[in-house]
Order: sequence, then structure tokens, then C-alpha cells
Amino acid sequence: MDVSCEFFEGTEKLLEVWFGNEDSYRECDLRKIPRSAWESILELVKCEIISFKKNDSIDAYVLSMFISKNRFILKTCGSTTLLRCIEPLLYVAKEIGGFDEVLDVFYSRKNFIRPQLQDKPHSAFEDEVEVLENFFEGAAYCMGRVNRDCWYLFTLNPIMPAKLIETPDQTLELIMQNLDPKVMKIFTREVCATAKEATVKSGIDKILSNVTIDDYLFKPCGYSMNGIMKGGYYMTIHVTPEAHCSYVSFETNFPQDGYHDLVMRLLKIFKPGKFMMTIFANENSIASESLQDYRNLTFYGYSSKELQICHFKNYDLTYGLFAKAPS
Repeated sequence: MDVSCEFFEGTEKLLEVWFGNEDSYRECDLRKIPRSAWESILELVKCEIISFKKNDSIDAYVLSMFISKNRFILKTCGSTTLLRCIEPLLYVAKEIGGFDEVLDVFYSRKNFIRPQLQDKPHSAFEDEVEVLENFFEGAAYCMGRVNRDCWYLFTLNPIMPAKLIETPDQTLELIMQNLDPKVMKIFTREVCATAKEATVKSGIDKILSNVTIDDYLFKPCGYSMNGIMKGGYYMTIHVTPEAHCSYVSFETNFPQDGYHDLVMRLLKIFKPGKFMMTIFANENSIASESLQDYRNLTFYGYSSKELQICHFKNYDLTYGLFAKAPS
């Protein structure tokens, strides 16, 4: 039997780009870019738009793509070719959105379970970095152990001084694996007939308040959701429920001075055997005040395996790997 036919790579590739413009009087906005342009770009990435919601500050597309005035976020799993979007993205951001400079870039992902199933350049991080360096003056990093669980990051690192992102900003991402099989059953058509049923039954609808949810339950299994809030805040969850490759990711830019309680809610819902946590915060974010506290951070039932803290041009980063403590 070809086991690759039963396997799905839940690990996502994540790209975030912040745009700016030298002419402060020019009205620039990525949301001017029409859906047809995004669909053409996503065709290169080998994914498509399933659903769409918006509010006054942010446009949200399932898969997971978030477009605000000057920030682009795209998060894709499977064997998608995300980096193929960069060249057309920069083009439409300038020609339609009105932006002529990039303020910051983040490309990140966990190490793949089966990198050999990825199309180039995604089968190796070194090859991805080579592509990124064709467009951006950046630096590449690896958090964690290169021969075990690790997390890759490419971000801007210009030689000349660059503009800072002054808007308060922060991002929490949790990458969970070895999930509880009973929980994962919720995200199958065998247990739930609709995405809304899975959202409510799992408790996802109660993770954050005042969220407009756009969810989708795949056949025969798999789940994706976007949630948007006032102020340009978002959350997104992706679930790969297959027992041999179970994977769940959670991400939000909702500001909090500490994320311990939010992480504990997620652990209670999904019951992972292990998880990675990354927290980005710039100096104007309320989250930046508590980043030092994460050096001694503990989560009940889990032990810390890795903890790293880094300072970049615009942001401070906390990276941690945790695993269930022996019972």
C-alpha cells in the first residue's frame, strides 16, 4: 500500500508582509485589490478561496488569507507552493494597493513530517530561503533542534536603517500534534454534519468573545475556520484529524498582556501530546511587557523542552516547545 495516499501534511507555510509608502499623502490600501486578482495569485499557490467575510478593518478568506490596509497574511497546508505568490503579490500591492515599499516580512513553518512530498523549493528550508532572498534583504533562523521538532523563520534584516512598524502588534501561534483521538473525531463527517456543529461541539466558539466565525468542515474530515473581530483582529484554526498525522494550528493577533489563560483553553480543547508556541510582539504592544515572564512559563500537565527568546528589527519573539509530562 502506498502510505502517502493516506497521509496529509497539516504543517502550514505562513507568509506575512507589511507594506508602506514613501508618500504619506497617498491613499494606499491592499483591500482595493479585487478578488479576481487574489484568485489568480492563489492558483499559483495551488489553493483556492472557499469562503469570505469582512468587517471595517480586515478581509478574511478561507483557506486562511487575511488582508488589512497594509498587511497581507497567507497560511496554507498540504503541498501548496506558497512562495510562488510573492512576485505577483508585490506587483498588485504596488499597482493596485499603492504601496512602494515593504516594511517587514515573516515566512515561517514547522519542519515537515514528510518533506519529500513537497514541491520545490518547499522540500528544504535552504531552498525556500534562496527564493526569499531574491525579493527581500533578510535573515533565516531555526528555533529548536534541527534533528527533531524545529521551527523555521525568515524575516527582514536590512543593512541600512528601515522604517519601524509603529502600530501596536502581536501574534500568538500554537502548533499542536499528537492530538486526542476523541477530540479529532469531532472534525469528521462521521460525527458532525456541519462546520458549525464541529465549532460548537469542540468549544472553538468560546475561545475568544465577539468573533465573527467563518468555518468549513471538509469531506470526509478536516476543518478550517477564520474569525474576525473589530479593530483588525483575527483568529484562525486548522485541523488535520487523521490519527497518524494529527495536527492543529491556532493563530491570533488579539492583544493580551499575557497569553497563559488562552493557551490553557486551547490545550483543554484539543489535548495535544506536544505543542510549539510562538509569540511575536513589537515594543508598542501590551504583550511585549510580559514577554520576559515566558522564561519561567509553565502549563499544567506539560513540561518545557525548548525555550528561546530573540530580538528582531520590529519584534521580540518567544519560542517554546512543550510536551505532556509523564503521568
